[in-house]
Amino acid sequence: MGRKNREETTVNASSMADIAFLLLIFFLVTTTIASDKGIAVLLPPKKEDQQDVKINQRNIFKVLVNSSDRLLVEEEPTEVEEIREKVKKFVTNNGKDPKLSESPDKAVVSLKTDRGTSYEMYIRVYDELKRAYNELRAAHVGLTLEQFNELDPKDPDQNELLERAKKAYKIQISDAEPTDVGN
Repeated sequence: MGRKNREETTVNASSMADIAFLLLIFFLVTTTIASDKGIAVLLPPKKEDQQDVKINQRNIFKVLVNSSDRLLVEEEPTEVEEIREKVKKFVTNNGKDPKLSESPDKAVVSLKTDRGTSYEMYIRVYDELKRAYNELRAAHVGLTLEQFNELDPKDPDQNELLERAKKAYKIQISDAEPTDVGN
């Protein structure tokens, strides 16, 4: 018997490229890319928009963090855990002590770091500064910090409390330009 010459069967692959392309588009559209939120900070205006603001030195609470993550608060070595109470005392002075701020509206906390300061230390210090203000706000409206943090700005009554607290204690933290290590 003789063998018959059969043609080789081939798979039509022209539609495979279309399917692969459609799958690629599907995954690109449906995949969400996680992005870091970062720290919400109000940035200063552009150089041409800046105006010189005169602030009485009495109203500036200086916090310095060096490249070794050592902390100086008002030129005294301090632990991170002590910052909160010092800030609250400074902000709520209302002119009683001539070494502290004149009023909460005029009090400014100046945070300055070295370029070698660790990110973790910066965040710890910044968190303590914000927590001090939040504790003052909570106390102003007669709530604990936990209750204050749970207030819903969408609820009109709770939003009124939040706005009253924000008006009484505006968070005024100045993030000074970092200095080079050793300067």
